Amino acid sequence: MCARVCLGQGWARCLQIQEAWKRSLSTVHPDSSKLIPVPFRPAAFLPFTAPMVFLSLLSVKNLKSMILPQVSFYTYTTAFNIINGNASYNRQPYESILLGTGVIASSTFFGLLPRFLQLRFSLNNILTRKALPVVFLTQVSAVNVIASRSFEPSRGIEVMDKEGNVIGYSRKAGTKAVKDTATSRAVLFGTSAFIPEVFSYFFKRTQFFQQYPWSLWTLKLSCTILVMGLMVPVSFSIFPQTGQIQCSMLEKEIQSATQEPELFYNRGV
Repeated sequence: MCARVCLGQGWARCLQIQEAWKRSLSTVHPDSSKLIPVPFRPAAFLPFTAPMVFLSLLSVKNLKSMILPQVSFYTYTTAFNIINGNASYNRQPYESILLGTGVIASSTFFGLLPRFLQLRFSLNNILTRKALPVVFLTQVSAVNVIASRSFEPSRGIEVMDKEGNVIGYSRKAGTKAVKDTATSRAVLFGTSAFIPEVFSYFFKRTQFFQQYPWSLWTLKLSCTILVMGLMVPVSFSIFPQTGQIQCSMLEKEIQSATQEPELFYNRGV
């Protein structure tokens, strides 16, 4: 279709259509065809999460000052995961609300756990003081995706042939979609948290830091935004949004319903 447009109206018109198509993919949910709320579109992910990641990794003297950053971060990421997940299965609004509330509470608890351990047991070792929060952030972010999209592996998601015809609902495809998304999120937040900590570690040993200690915050925030700005597109594109899976890996009833060797599904973001 695009080739016909290019021949008939020129490359400029073709590029306009392609750009409009890309924008529609980022603003309209592919399963429900509903507009995605502006704060939860992929383009809004970086400006919302980068400051939260920065605040979540700051060293604190009491646990109370970490509660708000952790709650804010996991509230946003949980809502983002639910809204941008696969929506081809049946679910009620109250189910998403109850699930999201539980995921936010549990994610916040585990997000605060390394800080609690540091304050409770006075863990001043550089490895535990710096590495532990990064490890927990990486793991909890991945588990947050798995938990907030747990309906997909349990109820199954639509799988389609190359013509777009729905063959059935597959729990195995839902499991693969959630697993791939969780992996990409672990790569994103793990890298975005680890690199600023490494830069900060060496920056503290410079003469500039001795003269201007406040500059550490500026460096760390700038580094976090820069790394996340590079990693967000990489994370979102590690696995294609339209996933592929061999029909032989799916349930028997789906295998018997089609002769296609490969089927497709919406992985989500």
